[in-house]
Amino acid sequence: MPTEAFIYDALRSPRGRAAFPADLYEVKPIELLAQCLRAFQRRSGRDDLPAEIDDLVIGCNTPAGDQGYNIARAALLYAGWGQARGGLQINRFNTSGLEAINLAAARITAGYGDTIIAGGLEVMSRVPTYLNSGPMMNDPATVINSHYIPQGVAADLVASTHGLQREDLDQYALRSHAKAVAAREAGYFRASLEPITDQNGLPILSIDTIPDAGLDMESLATFGARFSEMGLAGFDEMALHRFPLVDNVDHRHTKGNTSPPADGCALCLLGNRASGERLGFKARARIRAVAMSAVDATLLTGGVNAFNLALKQAGLTRDDIDLWEFNESFAAPAIRFQQRLDIDEDKINVLGGSIALGEPLGAVGGMMLCQILDELERRDLNIGSLTIDAGAGLAVSTIIERL
Repeated sequence: MPTEAFIYDALRSPRGRAAFPADLYEVKPIELLAQCLRAFQRRSGRDDLPAEIDDLVIGCNTPAGDQGYNIARAALLYAGWGQARGGLQINRFNTSGLEAINLAAARITAGYGDTIIAGGLEVMSRVPTYLNSGPMMNDPATVINSHYIPQGVAADLVASTHGLQREDLDQYALRSHAKAVAAREAGYFRASLEPITDQNGLPILSIDTIPDAGLDMESLATFGARFSEMGLAGFDEMALHRFPLVDNVDHRHTKGNTSPPADGCALCLLGNRASGERLGFKARARIRAVAMSAVDATLLTGGVNAFNLALKQAGLTRDDIDLWEFNESFAAPAIRFQQRLDIDEDKINVLGGSIALGEPLGAVGGMMLCQILDELERRDLNIGSLTIDAGAGLAVSTIIERL
């Protein structure tokens, strides 16, 4: 019988504002990750949990500064989990947290691990994205030859190409905030949410702080175009050269209809059937399929392809999906994904998305998994789909089944 990868638990910190005054600025990334690890130990009721962990796989979009030099291994030691094996840090842009979970599931399915913790971390108030380096950030020849443009300009290209107007994007953002505020007030995040404390054990943050109950279309309309200067720096011209049938790039995304930077950590405890029985854990879900896709590096539209690959791998149809999560880095790609797959509004991002909750880049995939798993359980549904579009044409998709 093939080995399966089961989700035994999933938890996350609150998403805190990364802009000044940042909610979690006083918490070092290593401390944030360590607190989430200790939460697994407390929730499991097993003091020996660290000795049972075969690896910790952590996705991080900006593995530099306080988040660098393999923070996964460092956090195990910092948390007092020296008996836990491994510690691996990966980067696949903002899909990193979800991809860490996918890699852990693949290892368990292949028989190369019994119990693995995986997820993501990003503390953008301390480690801003511009600390990233590398050819696609700094080498003009690489940028030109790869046709890579910044994600914000790519999102504006999606809006321009598919006829999505500024009002469409703002209305989508308003719905995201309304869903997130309603979910927060109803307590739908509580099952996975772990409050973060200071070194004295005093609470620092216990709820997601970014969703805005007072937001309206009038206030959204006051925001100016966010990525027009990037476009004028030459990236509009690159996009139009790559896609000559497009007349122009209209910069319709603002800070109101894109995801704000955020701080947070989200983790998933995975294992095979034997490890769950040995540890006395009850499986909450299993990983049905994982997939990655790539489109032209100028685009931000690979999510549909990634989802279709995962769907085929799972042996399911689109109608089998009960709930969907799609990462809302920008409104236009999220609208396009929903339209292309003809997804009902009451089935996708039902608790709000990153436009309202904020996007801690490396952690957002784990955050999405927490939300969809909790909501599948609350609604007594079975199949959930998670998809993230990333930079340079990448996209990752995962399908889970509640047990």
